[in-house]
Amino acid sequence: MTIVVAAAIERDGHYLAARRTRPADVAGLWEFPGGKVESGESEEQALAREIREELGVEIDVGARVPGEWPLRDDLVLHLYVAALVDGEPAPLEQHDQVRWVAREDFDSVDWLPSDVDAVRSLREVTA
Repeated sequence: MTIVVAAAIERDGHYLAARRTRPADVAGLWEFPGGKVESGESEEQALAREIREELGVEIDVGARVPGEWPLRDDLVLHLYVAALVDGEPAPLEQHDQVRWVAREDFDSVDWLPSDVDAVRSLREVTA
C-alpha cells in the first residue's frame, strides 16, 4: 500500500486548497496538496518536499488528522495539519489555482471525491 500525504496548511483560520489540472478526470476539482511518500522518507519529510515542489513554500508539519482514506486500491491518503513557515503559495505543478478557505466554507469547494471524508474529519478536529 502506498501512502499519499496531504497538507491542510492553516493561516489565520483558513486552509489552503489547490485546484487540480490533471489527470483529466479530476481537473478542476480541489484538494489539499501533497503527494506520495517515497522510499526512505517519513510521511512528514515527504509532505514538506511535496509542498516545496508543488507550491514553492516551506511548511511546518503538525499533527495527523485521525483516519485514512482510500484513493485507489493501492493508495491511501493521510492528512496533516501544517503551518506556513516561508513563502507565499503558488500553483507550480499539477494545480492552476490556490485559495484560502475558512473551515465554515469547506462546503463551497468542489473537492475531489476522495478528499471529501478527509475534509469532514479536518472540520471535526478543528471545531
